[in-house]
Amino acid sequence: MRRSFPVLAGGVLAALSLPALAQDPAIAQLTEHLEVDGQKMPVKSVEETPLTGFYEVRLETGERFYTDVQGDYFLVGDLYENADDGLVNLSEKARNAERAERLAAIPDDERVVFRGTDAPKARITVFTDTTCPYCRHLHEEVPRLNEMGIEVDYLAFPRGGMSSQGGRELQQVWCADNASEALTAGMRGETIDGDASCDNPVEEQYHLGMALGVQGTPAIVLPDGRLVPGYVPAERLATMLGLNDQ
Repeated sequence: MRRSFPVLAGGVLAALSLPALAQDPAIAQLTEHLEVDGQKMPVKSVEETPLTGFYEVRLETGERFYTDVQGDYFLVGDLYENADDGLVNLSEKARNAERAERLAAIPDDERVVFRGTDAPKARITVFTDTTCPYCRHLHEEVPRLNEMGIEVDYLAFPRGGMSSQGGRELQQVWCADNASEALTAGMRGETIDGDASCDNPVEEQYHLGMALGVQGTPAIVLPDGRLVPGYVPAERLATMLGLNDQ
């Protein structure tokens, strides 16, 4: 199973030794022996698809594609189901499930959390940057979101990279004694007290965001894993979460 595939080559040259992920011999074969240019691909998982004879391959790099059982042919793109109620993006559903799973694994002490006094009805995760104007605009609406029962959990995503102003400020936020106050100060353009030298998760969250498809800020992830790029007004977010119907 040796094929030249330049589109994926940049992300698949590392060789990993992984156990078979399922009892299906085809899945085990693809997991252990899928190669490009003689190099094992860093396969994270292989799953069956509704398309007979084709499998979804997910790499450690986050890339996804589809292949036949021999690994002779690759399809790169989204797989849709032509359902009775319209087209369903099965690839995006899988990405949503992965986002929800990976975000659920982040402990509360690595988030900057804003919640109201009552038990929340829904929780959103926002990848943010203190230097981002639309992040600041969204942060102004956090009190209203909390009033509507929406908890806002922030994760760091310095859009200019770790060495940017945002990268430094976000590390200061996560190192602060009161991270929520520090984040609010940063969103207001105020000086954030403290340094950025503590052991903090900012860089890890930055790379996680990229792996989950975040390309800018704010990036809002709904409870089901749907990624909503950019600023969304509070009332519209409540509608997307089904809270205005209650």
